[in-house]
Amino acid sequence: MTHSSHLGISHVECHVADLATATADLVDRYGFRAVARATDTDADSLVLRQGRITLVLTEARSSGHPAADYVRAHGDGVADIALTCPDVPALFADALARGAVPIAPPRLHPDGRHTAVIGGFGDVVHTLVEPAAGDEGGRALPPGFTPLPAADQVAPQDELLDELDHFAICVTAGQLAATVAYYTEVLDFAVVFTELIRVGAQAMESTVVQSASGQVTFTLIEPDTSGEAGQIDRFLAEHGGPGVQHVAYRSGDIVRAVGTLRERGVEFLAVPDAYYTLLADRLDLARHSTSELHELSVLVDEDHDGQLFQIFTRSTHPRRTLFHEVIERFGARTFGNGNIKALYEAVEAERAGVEEALR
Repeated sequence: MTHSSHLGISHVECHVADLATATADLVDRYGFRAVARATDTDADSLVLRQGRITLVLTEARSSGHPAADYVRAHGDGVADIALTCPDVPALFADALARGAVPIAPPRLHPDGRHTAVIGGFGDVVHTLVEPAAGDEGGRALPPGFTPLPAADQVAPQDELLDELDHFAICVTAGQLAATVAYYTEVLDFAVVFTELIRVGAQAMESTVVQSASGQVTFTLIEPDTSGEAGQIDRFLAEHGGPGVQHVAYRSGDIVRAVGTLRERGVEFLAVPDAYYTLLADRLDLARHSTSELHELSVLVDEDHDGQLFQIFTRSTHPRRTLFHEVIERFGARTFGNGNIKALYEAVEAERAGVEEALR
């Protein structure tokens, strides 16, 4: 058994230009709550929680901080997908021997846990974090954070999002195979799905890789240059290179979750009515009704293990890059590949509408 056999997700760190604005969006609309803070002369960071999801938002306070460099290059976005492992120094040494890019060597924190940092894709890194002793539910704070006083913590709302499901990652044309190899060779991820997706004259290659524990899943996507330039090309151009296109949050009841998120002001991509007209001929729904899904624009797909329901938010990023997904799994283990074409077409339709409005 290798040191990477028990990889999990510790937290996701986003670098942001304005901590207060980014926090308000996730708290007021998505239902996260601020629970801890870390502040020094160079940066200010907050820990946000919902279910088993831990997000860290970091705003640079000096131009030399990595968060400042990231925001200048990409705008707000995912900069660190932090991974838990039982023995950070051992995994760090093993990963380097396998070709990992070292960013920061192992460091022992006052709480007795080690961290280290290795490169990932583009400007995204992976902080390796040892879990706290006895923390079976992953509720310990990342090292270096202090809980907020009770008076400063946002009162928890009804939790709608349970855990992180997967990350969709765009890489530049010709780099998909190398990125897949990096994760399979350095961290023992396995390839669980691969597909060439064509929508009209556009195309993209997709490979899903997953950790040996099954707890960390990356959907890696590159544009197929044999077709016309499309939304993956635009993401890479507007983001400024490879990066996380969307983060998928799992919910136990997507109809309830999406209905509430809409009431709080979250906007989602619309789906053509024809999708639901054909749905009855394609699937026998195991959960929810066609009318409920249609009203909310929720997509549904199935594999041999069951069904999944998913929906994608409309990007509010100034560069129209990062967005989110809400997904409910009713047995299904795959990633809605039958819905990728519908998503692709919805994104294209939204962009065309925006461009028309600006003329």
